[in-house]
Amino acid sequence: MATEELTPTKYIDHHLTFFTQPVGDGSFWVLHVDTLVTAALLGIVAFGFLWWVVRGATSGVPTKRQAFVELAIEFVDDQVKGVFHGDRHSFVAPAALTVFVWVLLMNAMDFLPVDIMAKALGAIGLHEWRMVPTADVNTTFALALSVWLLMIFYSIKVKGAGGWIHELFCSPFGANPLLWPANLLFNIVEYVSKPLSHSLRLYGNMYAGEIIFLLLGLWAATGAVGAFFSAILGLGWAIFHILIVVLQAFIFMMLTVVYLSMAHESH
Repeated sequence: MATEELTPTKYIDHHLTFFTQPVGDGSFWVLHVDTLVTAALLGIVAFGFLWWVVRGATSGVPTKRQAFVELAIEFVDDQVKGVFHGDRHSFVAPAALTVFVWVLLMNAMDFLPVDIMAKALGAIGLHEWRMVPTADVNTTFALALSVWLLMIFYSIKVKGAGGWIHELFCSPFGANPLLWPANLLFNIVEYVSKPLSHSLRLYGNMYAGEIIFLLLGLWAATGAVGAFFSAILGLGWAIFHILIVVLQAFIFMMLTVVYLSMAHESH
């Protein structure tokens, strides 16, 4: 952006604008190309790396790469073991590992300096490109809805369609027909609230972190004093943000495991 155009509103709007591609006439669907491409590339990089390390794993002294991957897998498996008591290795543990690694990498894109990345991308014609997929509510809702659909699928698979419907009408207050409307309403609220809370928690934290980095970057444009304090505060926020990035990936993974575990249990 040119210096004369640098106002707080334009600066923030510039960095928060998606690179979009309308579908059809654009009246209903618009694709966020930056979110889709970044998330897909991170998925390929993350699981390509894991596949490469696991494919070359040995039973002897592990390499640093193998030790790192083994620690990550054992960490996730231990977390799943404490919540899910079925055959976790068939689906739940791999799904938890996928969610944790992928969300962690998408969150970590927030550490890239926004102005430097904007100039680099602008040099190749991408003047509007957001680098943090999880700061896009579409990403977090898509992930949460995927988990929600899996939860319903496993509820029906484990309990049967009849058992699942019976649970909707007879839990948690009892099987008395007079209580069926209250049970159904309670369960509908619970089913609706799960993807909402699952997605908005991650989105809110990552979006807020992105805004703080932008505000600190905006302060740096006010002069030498502003640049100094912006650098100091930016470093402090980046260090603290490491905790947020990892914690939000961990929370999203744990909620995924909890919801899938609930689908395998009866009230």
